[in-house]
Amino acid sequence: MTTVRLTRTLQLPDEVRAARCQRAPDLGPRLLFFSGGTALRDLSRALKHYTHNSVHVITPFDSGGSSARLRDAFGMPSVGDLRNRLLALADDSLHGNHAVQHLLAYRLPEGESARRELDDLLHDRHALVEPLPAPMRRIVRTHLRVFAERMPAGFDLGGASVGNLVLAGGTLHHDGDLDSVLYLFSKLVEARGLVLPVVEDSLHLLARLENGRLVLGQHAITGKEVPPLESPVADLQLCRDLARAAREFAGRAVQPVEVAAPERLLRLLAGADLICFPMGSFYTSVVANLLPQGVGKAVRNAPSPKVYIPNTGHDPEQLGHTVASCVAQLLATLRRDAGEETTAAELLDLVLVDSANGDYPGGLEAEAVRSLGVTLVDLPLVTPESRPHLDPELLARALLSLA
Repeated sequence: MTTVRLTRTLQLPDEVRAARCQRAPDLGPRLLFFSGGTALRDLSRALKHYTHNSVHVITPFDSGGSSARLRDAFGMPSVGDLRNRLLALADDSLHGNHAVQHLLAYRLPEGESARRELDDLLHDRHALVEPLPAPMRRIVRTHLRVFAERMPAGFDLGGASVGNLVLAGGTLHHDGDLDSVLYLFSKLVEARGLVLPVVEDSLHLLARLENGRLVLGQHAITGKEVPPLESPVADLQLCRDLARAAREFAGRAVQPVEVAAPERLLRLLAGADLICFPMGSFYTSVVANLLPQGVGKAVRNAPSPKVYIPNTGHDPEQLGHTVASCVAQLLATLRRDAGEETTAAELLDLVLVDSANGDYPGGLEAEAVRSLGVTLVDLPLVTPESRPHLDPELLARALLSLA
């Protein structure tokens, strides 16, 4: 077999290519996204009409809210963002899918009524269970029952996502095999794309700020449940236990965890038609995905185009950052694994921006981006209706054109 590498000139967006993808999404390109939370929800909903082959690599490091309670109780990765992406990719035309989406997105009330609602769900007495087709109902009930049986005494169900409880129960039922549970639920909702965690280990994030302070846990870094960061992030690491990390930091000797990316992810990177570092919480959603060993090398070796899509609007994690310094941080993180001698051209080809309509609070610094060896592409991505966010249709067509 002979391998050749070709270059081509194209116009963005390529409407002919987008139309072809729309006519045959089963044959659509393999777009791989390093993402975490909800920032890609609308894009995922748009993409599933063009390709059923997108790959979504999700960070399972959430340490806040009901996710923290599940993780503390069972020592498992966070499943909330995985659930959100599966539902965004679900086939809306499938019978019963709207019902299962409503159920899995539903949150239990606060207080004692949460336990009563869980009991109703387990015994098919809940209004959200009645519309489910029989196979879906049995699977949901089985996994909820496993969760209920293993739930610690006094576990706080208030505000818990039913979908997270179902995925947690499924993971417990399959002896911690989260990948098998995701496969099952992907088939259940006919997800038009592949969703997987960047690692299956139960890990946490810690950030060291430029002022020397250590911030423990994703929830504290994002600034959504606690006050936002007062100093820019200097370094991001993985750890297994937040309490132990805090004790180690008191002695100034925090040891980061080194974990290898799954072989499956490395194969997906090698076969991707496009690799995307998308919008979203910059450190906890994007940079965190690049920390496992092997990711940087796999990105470097992948022959596909590599694209970064900066945030439009405010991201608390980007304190002190311009678009150019975000590009520099992505390159630096990838080079930790790929090697410091790796050129920018091997790691990142394009940065897509809309300078006319997009809001980049730290500034673009276009010349600084180019000086890093990366091409800046300026095109319409924000509409009056989507502002300050990127328009999902415009962005989807741009990415399809590049793949």
